[in-house]
Amino acid sequence: MFAGFTPETFDFLWGIRMNNNRDWFMEHKGQYTSTLYEPMKALGAKLYEAIEGRPGHVCKVSRIYKDARMHPAQPYKESLWICIRPEVEWWAENPCLYFEINPEGVSYGFFFYHPRTAQLEDFRRAISQRPGEFLQLISAVEEAVGAPITAQLYKRPKETDNEALKPYFAWRGCIGCTRDIAPGEELFTPALGDEVLDFFKKLLPLYDYFCRFKV
Repeated sequence: MFAGFTPETFDFLWGIRMNNNRDWFMEHKGQYTSTLYEPMKALGAKLYEAIEGRPGHVCKVSRIYKDARMHPAQPYKESLWICIRPEVEWWAENPCLYFEINPEGVSYGFFFYHPRTAQLEDFRRAISQRPGEFLQLISAVEEAVGAPITAQLYKRPKETDNEALKPYFAWRGCIGCTRDIAPGEELFTPALGDEVLDFFKKLLPLYDYFCRFKV
């Protein structure tokens, strides 16, 4: 059961940022396990309730160990994350619900990092065919969560005759709707899990819509 994080969680995260080496980590491994990794696993189990019953989806909790082939100079990550997504080979090409914790605090919400060109073409075709459905979805989700849905834009947006769809024809990646919280009492209570789960449930229509275009 998720009980919240603690000030010691952020002590560890700042510590690994400043001392990214095996000796320091081994000395503080117990702190990592009890104040960071185990709470993240418990939170992941709770957040999976958002999509429970949907086949073909997984909940992954990252580990702190980096791939030595990619990061030989720094053996450890300075953040951990939970990723709820379709069960696919590479998460970045598919929509996800995520929660990340790092020394600066936590971030969570919906994210679609690096859709392929073909996925974006399918997306533009879908919203052109049923613009009302998509625009109503965007409006309802933004109103429900009280936050905008943002994206990285093309320098030269794709063309459409529908004025209402022009902002979305400019989307090229990093499509997201997120919330950030700095370290503090709000993160040190079980209510954090309820808050994030509620945010995920409000984002589910957006997540489900973009799952149409998974690879």
